[in-house]
Amino acid sequence: MRQRELEKKQQEMAEIVKVIEEQREKLQSILNEQQQTELNLEKLIDAEEIDITMINGHRNYSLKLVNDAKNQENIIDRAMHILEFKKKEVQEAYKKVKILEKLKEKQEKEYMTNIEQILAKEIDDIAVTRYKAG
Repeated sequence: MRQRELEKKQQEMAEIVKVIEEQREKLQSILNEQQQTELNLEKLIDAEEIDITMINGHRNYSLKLVNDAKNQENIIDRAMHILEFKKKEVQEAYKKVKILEKLKEKQEKEYMTNIEQILAKEIDDIAVTRYKAG
């Protein structure tokens, strides 16, 4: 049961890692788009005929991309906090599994010691019985 809990927590953590990677890719895409927009804006400014409408449109789009990048960074930060929480949950579940394993090992060792004592006593009883009979 504890092993299943550990596996569940590990799966949840893996899902968060996947989400973080997807969000980082999305952020990179936004940053690439912003860089391309800035290059296009520079080309418009350096052109012989200056089109103020196009320049304003590119500038506004670039500002929107900056805002989108900040929002994406916030999403990644929140996901990283969730990941840290999930890591702690996995560590706790792992500790529980290890404690249970050690307890089982200890109980098994005690059981085997008890069995050996019982067998030794039975062998002694058989030897005593044969000695008295002989």
